[in-house]
Amino acid sequence: MNRDSNVYTITYASVMVVLVAVLLAFASESLRSYQKKNEADDKRQQILRSVKVSVSGSETEKKYNELIKESFIVNEKGERVAGDAFAVDAAKMFSENAYPVFVADIDGRTKYIMAMSGTGLWGPIWGYMSVDEDKNTVFGTDFSHQGETPGLGAEIATLTFSLRFPGKQLFKNGEFKSIAIVKPGKMLQGQDYVDGISGGTITSNGVNQMIRNSLEKYVGFLNAKN
Repeated sequence: MNRDSNVYTITYASVMVVLVAVLLAFASESLRSYQKKNEADDKRQQILRSVKVSVSGSETEKKYNELIKESFIVNEKGERVAGDAFAVDAAKMFSENAYPVFVADIDGRTKYIMAMSGTGLWGPIWGYMSVDEDKNTVFGTDFSHQGETPGLGAEIATLTFSLRFPGKQLFKNGEFKSIAIVKPGKMLQGQDYVDGISGGTITSNGVNQMIRNSLEKYVGFLNAKN
């Protein structure tokens, strides 16, 4: 074949495109298992951080299996339903009426971990909140985001922000009140609250709504005796 002809050029380009596509598909398929494991470990780390446990990547699965004694899904009535709690996509839990619960044993004490999902300034935000055996007092939290502004809204993912929640209570006089996010320096009557992020008002409002909207779906579970 004449290498200077258009036919040769087109044929050569087509073969190279197909070859590159095959190589990329092979690489993607080969790495998929690693990607899924990394995603699962990232989720495990988030759940563990909500009970104040931080581990490196290599230790994540072992520590998760050691501390998380049980997991299940509840509906809005607080009833257990079939399904894999770990597989629940927090972004879909409202539409599917499937709310994951993870039960941790921390120093001999039971902690209940619940998922949260909402919207910040630039995209999805999510997190986990753990409560003590009384199903009322917050033990720990962890928040994540997809694209909040660094130094502002993105501060919700810091330990400094998470440490504002332990000891706060979800119920007052038996009524679910949630935990409010307020502007720094402001006060609120009738429910527990924490300071929001300075300069990150919209993200803080998003976290406020996320906590209330998500945890009110767990009220049936939180009120149950078990």
